[in-house]
Amino acid sequence: MHKADVIQDTRVLDFGIFDHLDASGAPLGAFFEDRLRLIALAERAGFTGYHLAEHHSTPLGTAGSPAVFLAAAIGRTTTIRLGALVHVMPLYHPLRLYEEICMLDHLSGGRLMLGVGRGGALEEHRRFGVDPQDASPLNHEAFAVLMQAFDSDVVNFEGKHFSFKDYVVTLKPAQRPHPPLWYGAPSAEAIVWAVPKAMNVVSLGPADRAAEIAARYKQEWAALGRAEADLPRIGITRHIVVAATDDAAGRIARRAYARWIDAMTYIWRRGGIEFPLADVYPRDWDALETIGHGAAGSPDTVAAYLDDLQRQTGINYVLCQMTFGDMSFAEAATALDLFGREIAPRFKR
Repeated sequence: MHKADVIQDTRVLDFGIFDHLDASGAPLGAFFEDRLRLIALAERAGFTGYHLAEHHSTPLGTAGSPAVFLAAAIGRTTTIRLGALVHVMPLYHPLRLYEEICMLDHLSGGRLMLGVGRGGALEEHRRFGVDPQDASPLNHEAFAVLMQAFDSDVVNFEGKHFSFKDYVVTLKPAQRPHPPLWYGAPSAEAIVWAVPKAMNVVSLGPADRAAEIAARYKQEWAALGRAEADLPRIGITRHIVVAATDDAAGRIARRAYARWIDAMTYIWRRGGIEFPLADVYPRDWDALETIGHGAAGSPDTVAAYLDDLQRQTGINYVLCQMTFGDMSFAEAATALDLFGREIAPRFKR
C-alpha cells in the first residue's frame, strides 16, 4: 500500500502555527510586515490557529507585547484563531491584561485564544526585576484574578502579590465566559489541574511525554463524564520545513535553525548559564531530526512524519513552527502552500 494511502486512514489531526517572532536579521518593520502576510497565507492554507510566544530581552522574541502584534494580525485575517502561547502572567497586571483580552476578543469577532502560564525562561523574569521564585505564585494569583473578572461584575481579591477591592468589571469578552484557555503542560501530572477547566494543552519535547499527557488527559476527561468527541486540543510543538524535495527542505532547515537556536540559547549564554532545554532543542538541525523533534522534507516525507507522530502520541493537534531563523518570505510561503494543499488534506476525514 502506498504511504499516502496509509495516512488517509489516520484519525483527524488539526494543525496550528507556533511562532516566536524571533529576529531574522531583516529590518524590524519589514520583518513584522512579512510575518503578517504569512499569517494570512496560513489562514488560506487552512491552519486552525496562530500561537505567538512571549519573550523579552532576547532575539528569540521581537513581540514584547503579544497583544499589539495580535491586534495587527486580526486586521489581516477573518477565520484563523489567534492568541499568545502564553501570556507570561508574572509580568502583567492581571486586570490590565483582562481588559486587553476582552478588546482583542471583540476585535477578532470571537477568534481569540487565551494562553496562560508562568513562562518558561525564568532568566527573562529576572531581567524584569521579578524573582524567579515568585513566578509560580504570581502566575496562580494572576490567573485567579482573571477568572474572577470573567465570572463576576466586581472583583474583590486579596492575595500575597495582588490586592483589589471593588474593581468594577465594565468589559466582557465576546466568547463567554471567556476565550478558550491554553496551557503549556510540563507533565502528565499537571493535567489534573487543566482538565476540569477544559483547557487546551500543549507539550514540547519527547513524543513519549506527549503520549503520557494525552493519555492522562483522556482518562481524566472520561472520569468527569465528558464525551471523547468534546475533547479540547491536545497538542505538541514541532519544527516543520516543507519544500519540493527532501534535499531542498533540509538545506533550508539547517540554515534557518542555526540562527534560531542561537536566539533560543541567547539569554542563558549571556548569563553564563547552561541551556536547560538542550535535550529538546539540540545545537543543530540534524540532531533535532534524529531525536524526532522536527521534520524537513517533501510533502510526502513530512506527512509520513506527522502520521507517525500522531500514532506515537495520541495527540489531536500539531503546532507547526514553520517560520524561524533567517527563513525567507518565499521559503515560508512555499512551505505553507505545500502544507495546505498536499499535507493537511490527508488528515481530514
